[in-house]
Amino acid sequence: MRFLSMIRLQEAGRMPSEQLMADMGRLIEQMTREGSLVDTAGLRPSAEGVRVRLRQGQLSAVDGPFTESKEVIGGYAILEATSMAHAVELTKRFLALHGTEWDLECEVRQMEGHDSGHCRAAEAMAAGAA
Repeated sequence: MRFLSMIRLQEAGRMPSEQLMADMGRLIEQMTREGSLVDTAGLRPSAEGVRVRLRQGQLSAVDGPFTESKEVIGGYAILEATSMAHAVELTKRFLALHGTEWDLECEVRQMEGHDSGHCRAAEAMAAGAA
């Protein structure tokens, strides 16, 4: 089963130290070898982002930064895990690297469709086109 672990930051714009980057690199290599890490990346600052919204049939786009946000999604990891508990343990390994200096939170959610070989969103789109 695949899970998405979204990393939420309280301190937008804070950069990890060289030591933390090296530690994360080693963990990423190890988890990739184990087959538990499918993909991961940090995200650029919200100031470089755009929010696209559909409200009552009207589309709008707003450029960042999004100052009303108390926290921002700073990155993600797509995990291959046997269960939610396993995905949580993998996420804890990542968070533990940060020590006591960071205030982080990850939201872990199971992804649809990846365990059965097809994506339900694609099915829904195909059904709508028919």
